[in-house]
Amino acid sequence: MRYADVDAHCRAMKGVTVHTPWGDSLVFKVGGKMFAMIPMEGKKPSGVWFKAGETSARILTQIRGIEPCPYLARAHWVAMDNLSPLKPRELREYLTRAHDLVAQGLSKKKRASLGIADSSREIFDPFA
Repeated sequence: MRYADVDAHCRAMKGVTVHTPWGDSLVFKVGGKMFAMIPMEGKKPSGVWFKAGETSARILTQIRGIEPCPYLARAHWVAMDNLSPLKPRELREYLTRAHDLVAQGLSKKKRASLGIADSSREIFDPFA
């Protein structure tokens, strides 16, 4: 998997907007709330940050190359220092789950305006 694949996967989810509030870093939001980020060092991607569930965050941070996210760890965000700690399918699933977790926190009206179905669908949790 390449950073371009992460970018494309995040952009393909419903209601996603992309912002660059900190230089060239790409911040992916749904309903105005962040769910993932590709931090940049200059013009070069330097990892992937994303929101995880509480249990997933605890388990993920036991994997080499994944740590609690700076500034966002208390909200169960994790930071990968490159793309190798997770398999491509696992990373796609976690990014989709991050989107779903944040979207669930939006009002029903906001989700509907973004074309996001009611949050009743089951969310992938590899540790359930």
